[in-house]
Amino acid sequence: MQADRQSERDIRMDRLKDTLEDLHRRLADTDDVDPELKELLEVLDGDIHKLLETGAPEPAGLASQAESVASRFAARHPQLEGVLREIADALARVGI
Repeated sequence: MQADRQSERDIRMDRLKDTLEDLHRRLADTDDVDPELKELLEVLDGDIHKLLETGAPEPAGLASQAESVASRFAARHPQLEGVLREIADALARVGI
């Protein structure tokens, strides 16, 4: 039973990695990202990478942090909002 839970968690973490890579690709194709939003995204990205590298429990509120960043990106960069919401959902599903 424990192995099944770990396997599910690993699959979810892999999906999170894939979604984060997708975000990076989309960002590279996006012009003129507001510096404040870019900073917020970099903080979120750093927190997610720590989670992925260590497998440690996420910092409190990481999923809600991703939702907040997605909301702020929605107005200026709607093409990024969806992938940011996918990241927030993936963080919530990891269930750490």
